[in-house]
Amino acid sequence: MTEPPDFTRALLRASGAATLAVAARGLARAGVPVFPCAPDGKQPITRHGFRDATTRVAEVEAWWARTPEANLGVPTGGTSGMVVVDVDVHGRADGRIAFDRASRAGLVGGWALLARTPSGGLHAFYAATPGVEQRSWQAAAAGVDFRGDGGYIIVPPSVRVIDHVPTRYEVVSASADRAHLNAAGLRELLDPRPEPATLRTDVEVQGADVARLAAWVAGRGEGERNRSVFWAACRLAENGVPASDAVDVLTTAASQAGLSEREITTTVRSAYRLVPPAPRWPSRPDPPTGGERSAGWFERQRNPPPVACQRGRGL
Repeated sequence: MTEPPDFTRALLRASGAATLAVAARGLARAGVPVFPCAPDGKQPITRHGFRDATTRVAEVEAWWARTPEANLGVPTGGTSGMVVVDVDVHGRADGRIAFDRASRAGLVGGWALLARTPSGGLHAFYAATPGVEQRSWQAAAAGVDFRGDGGYIIVPPSVRVIDHVPTRYEVVSASADRAHLNAAGLRELLDPRPEPATLRTDVEVQGADVARLAAWVAGRGEGERNRSVFWAACRLAENGVPASDAVDVLTTAASQAGLSEREITTTVRSAYRLVPPAPRWPSRPDPPTGGERSAGWFERQRNPPPVACQRGRGL
């Protein structure tokens, strides 16, 4: 197994590049996989989203030759050797407060690299733990997301348009010597998950169905992604899965299909407003398109879900 790339130096060099194309080529040459996202946006413009990320310089140059203003997407987790704490500032959520609280608790110590986002938030970069899967998660109420395996991040010098003003992602500082992150402890602090009082005999069935549902969503293509996320969220809501868990599961899965976190979260919340949770876990109908028929939530049943959920209404 090769050593992870020195992403800190690569990102520092990329942040000062004259163009986005030059930055993308520099990242690829440094061993940091990169893929193009929508100009002024965050949505991948390749067929398979962040799974198309590559260090092949010729392919990267071809992407940016077609779309010179494409923003720079980099997968997080073991693929790139980096994980990121995404500190959001929007609405009532100010992730800087939660990040400071985590720092005082000793869960985050410095960072390998810190970048300011166009919306006023922060991206704190850390080295991924070699050989350990670190899945992405959200603590939406705290305004903090963790980008690990199954996620990606937009890196400098990408640009977003905020209030009609083009604004860049910018490196604030780098200090790898004192970087420390306890990702599991950070989640426990910001989004604690209480243990269930009792275990039901169908818990294992639910867990298996959630995993299969997530895998199905991750494989959806363009034209069916939003509808599929909505359908899957309906299944989770009807089967008593908490909304926060549904957001976590479907954000990780649908990001692989190329949807943005904002799109996914909005769609999941729409489904949960529509569908009341069921007291038990009955079988459910087949996915709307592209899914294989099998047991559990994928079976057909006599009582179909609400019509709005079947048709993908509310997207």
